[in-house]
Amino acid sequence: MDFSDEFAGWPPEQTVFPVAGLDLKVLPGPHPFQVSEEAAIRENWAKETAANPALFDGEMIFQKRLALSEKGISGEAHVIPFSCFMWWRRQADRRGGIHLFAYPVIATNDGALVAIRMGAHTANPGQVYFAAGSLEPMDVTDGRCDVEANMRREVLEETGLDLREAMAGDSYYASRVRRTVTVLRLFRFDLTADEIVEQIHAHMLVAEDDEIAGPVVIRSADHSAQPYNIAMLPVIDWYFAENGVA
Repeated sequence: MDFSDEFAGWPPEQTVFPVAGLDLKVLPGPHPFQVSEEAAIRENWAKETAANPALFDGEMIFQKRLALSEKGISGEAHVIPFSCFMWWRRQADRRGGIHLFAYPVIATNDGALVAIRMGAHTANPGQVYFAAGSLEPMDVTDGRCDVEANMRREVLEETGLDLREAMAGDSYYASRVRRTVTVLRLFRFDLTADEIVEQIHAHMLVAEDDEIAGPVVIRSADHSAQPYNIAMLPVIDWYFAENGVA
């Protein structure tokens, strides 16, 4: 397996491509980026929390290197504090690591997609993307990331929707931009967009936190329609091209 922290031989950035499978190992010990940037991470975190006291320094999975082959995407990662990730993403070239996370692409029976808008107190305030979150230690089983479990948990927590009630796509896809890799899978509910929005609003009334500001229905690939997170753009292009909507 040709592991690398580069992307030689991968499809171009911001294109969606199929992947045969996922094998994402989590290794013991600290991530090399965390070790080398320890002082800068602490200093930046003080600034981040001064600007947004609601931020929480939890743990997440951060890739050290990845490989793409006919078997899919393989990875080697470590557990890092969120403060480490926040410093990494401020780097112009984002060297030292790779952020891989999962997008459950929620589709409706009337051809729309349903995403969420992030709350004002979060790390991505106002941005629109699919209900998702970074891989966490609770998503690791026998030393490997369980991406399906991560997607089910994040969608249930943020929207109240159960992905087990949707028809899952036959395969995974992926795209990448700025050393962030998005792994995606289509989940089609036998509900209209309005029905899903109603369910999400009902969940928001009883949810333990207010991480999301509300649901967003997407009916076209218009990049200017919402303040999309950059990882969303190739995904909506791909979905609406596949489903005949510009």
